Amino acid sequence: MDRDQEFGEYMDARALVMLRTAYLLCGDWHRAEDIVQIALTKLYVVWPRVQRGGTVDAYVRKMLVRSAIDESRRGFLRRERAVPDPPDVSVPVATPDLDVRRALAALPLGQRTVVVLRYWEDLSVTEVARLLGRTEGTVKSQAAKGLATLRNLLGTPMFEERR
Repeated sequence: MDRDQEFGEYMDARALVMLRTAYLLCGDWHRAEDIVQIALTKLYVVWPRVQRGGTVDAYVRKMLVRSAIDESRRGFLRRERAVPDPPDVSVPVATPDLDVRRALAALPLGQRTVVVLRYWEDLSVTEVARLLGRTEGTVKSQAAKGLATLRNLLGTPMFEERR
């Protein structure tokens, strides 16, 4: 099998997962598509080396995180923000999924990144720390703060009362 075919098969199999992860990292579908495109472009350049090492998914996650961070640092994103068409109704219907996405978008980038990698990508504390170049203590702290903020924003009590 040649390089392009192998890369194409990997991309077909993982593109949706990459897009969802990127969306959770940045909170915007258009930016998520850009982040995935950047990551796939970089991956294609190093495909033979990464594929031989057997660490393709880990490498892609790292590129997604770094690309999301790079994109968040660009000045135009702070001045301009794409918005969907105005709704036809005056009061938007709240859905639990939408509430979670909004709450996730309200987290600082570091906390959002850790929460997404820990609980969406299901990585261990050690894997997240290695991926982000942080200590395990920092990852645990960011995850705890992020979860506490999400609970607060979503109105979810930390401990349910037992009867």
